[in-house]
Amino acid sequence: MTEPYDLITMGRIGVDIYPLQTGVSLAQVETFGKFLGGSATNVAVAAARLGRRSAVISRTGSDPFGDYVHQALRDFGVDDRWVTPVDAYPTPVTFCEIFPPDDFPLYFYRRPKAPDLVIHPEELDRDAIAAARIFWITGTGLCEEPSRTATLAALEARAKAGTTVFDLDWRPMFWGGEGGASGDGGASGAAAMAAARPYYEAALRYATVAVGNVDEAEVATGLRDPGACARALLDMGVELAVIKQGPKGVLAVHRDGRTAEVPPTPVEVVNGLGAGDSFGGSLCHGLLAGWDLEPMMRYANAAGALVASRLACSSAMPTADEVEAFLAGR
Repeated sequence: MTEPYDLITMGRIGVDIYPLQTGVSLAQVETFGKFLGGSATNVAVAAARLGRRSAVISRTGSDPFGDYVHQALRDFGVDDRWVTPVDAYPTPVTFCEIFPPDDFPLYFYRRPKAPDLVIHPEELDRDAIAAARIFWITGTGLCEEPSRTATLAALEARAKAGTTVFDLDWRPMFWGGEGGASGDGGASGAAAMAAARPYYEAALRYATVAVGNVDEAEVATGLRDPGACARALLDMGVELAVIKQGPKGVLAVHRDGRTAEVPPTPVEVVNGLGAGDSFGGSLCHGLLAGWDLEPMMRYANAAGALVASRLACSSAMPTADEVEAFLAGR
């Protein structure tokens, strides 16, 4: 390795099978599109589309969908050297239903186990992880072994060098739950959150940035007020807490006292999935550029809105010219 990567992400990878018809259930859909997927992967793609040198640490099945994933990564300009095959498990696929403007159910096919949860600590390129300008991990990577130990080992190797982002990325079904936040998952949702919290706390000790919505922040903090969540995350060790609030916009609070609360960017929503990953890639872009909080949040909001106005996730990630034109109202 001659130059450090701008961004290395570690986490989910797979194939999104999205309907080409909206407003109907999967039972009625007749045509689908195939896209590269997985939140950590989409963040790397989003950053690459903005001109950043990015790579993914993950695993696929040893199958044609795995071959597709590698080709798609290369086509997007994302380094795939640390995406390796697992013979025992198939490459995950994810289906969704599209009911604009705000209902996009996801159906994950990750059984008996997703290959991206079979990352072993001894496989990690710790030097590259330590050298990257930004290292990005997700909550899903903590849900099962050996990925959990590998994720924490990567964070330990990183030792808070540069910028380390913890995407709180809460998927309760991966932790034995069914719902989301308190009141949305009953006892099983509460039990899943209780199971996850110690590992979230462990990861936050190594993170410099935490990003997530209120439901995701609740997993880490036990709180639901956005400001209280941000302050709690700072108390847990991060330097910057970014709380996405949906229709209320985004709140960013820095340890040095800077705060930015930015309203959402209006757009006609086609598919809300992937908007958060576009936000994440753009957040990394802004962090790398040294932007102040408010312009960084406005830029990330705009990038997320552009993806929400499009059908796909990875292939919908905007270029810098597209984001700047959108912000300028062109």
